[in-house]
Amino acid sequence: MRIIVTGGNGKLGRAVVAHLKETGHEVFVFDRVAAREPGYFPVDLTDYGQVLDAVLGLEEHHSGVDAIVHLAAVPAPGIVPDVATFDNNVPSTYHVLQAARRAGIKRIVTASSETVLGLPFDIDPPYIPVDEAYDARPESTYSLGKHLEEQLEIQLCRWDPELSITAMRFSNVMEPGDYAAFPSWQDDATLRRWNLWGYIDARDAADAVLKALEVRGPGFERMIIANADTVMERPSAELAAEVFPDVPVTKQLEGRETLLSIETARRLLGWEPSHSWRDELGR
Repeated sequence: MRIIVTGGNGKLGRAVVAHLKETGHEVFVFDRVAAREPGYFPVDLTDYGQVLDAVLGLEEHHSGVDAIVHLAAVPAPGIVPDVATFDNNVPSTYHVLQAARRAGIKRIVTASSETVLGLPFDIDPPYIPVDEAYDARPESTYSLGKHLEEQLEIQLCRWDPELSITAMRFSNVMEPGDYAAFPSWQDDATLRRWNLWGYIDARDAADAVLKALEVRGPGFERMIIANADTVMERPSAELAAEVFPDVPVTKQLEGRETLLSIETARRLLGWEPSHSWRDELGR
């Protein structure tokens, strides 16, 4: 496929671009700060004219694409003022989706966020493991934007029954170099309670994106993308009982399994994470 990846210079974007290229796809990266190398283009996604023009064609580089992976965003709360987060993220997503509609592109993957589940869980989640079944609980402007983007995508897929949009609620993205910090969290279970001790290896996240592009049919779907284990060495049942004693646990928790349910991605994509921080550190 010929695939546009927005935000391809970001932490997740780099892994996605590399994986798509390794599996034989042609990738065009749109990023406000683009690398000076073939296939990278500086596009301001807050400017719809630039987005539409670049999606429709870029001189001799491309005259149309098959799919878009939209990752570009202010990536977390508190990096810039709230209004700047909203003014960048929500309009940019609308511009990318609208340009895709105008260009006839039917296959799209977007970066949603685990934050819509209620992070940082100052209010207990309704149950553990959390999944996509309960209503979104955004607790920040960043998360509110991600929720609104999902709602936008639902309606666009209603308008166009052939359109496929997969919103991936990525957990905290980690690269192998980040795993050196994990041992420092082991003595205090509250340090990572804010996302139920979850994470996603960037390489596994990239594979989820690829699988969504390959196998997802028409319609909207949201799915949590997290690693199969937690960031902790203690058993997950023990963590849940200690830190969230009043929260119902809906299944028997085995070992260090994730408390961010990835059953939807497993079922719909045939996806299974294959990396773990334990392998990287030999634990």
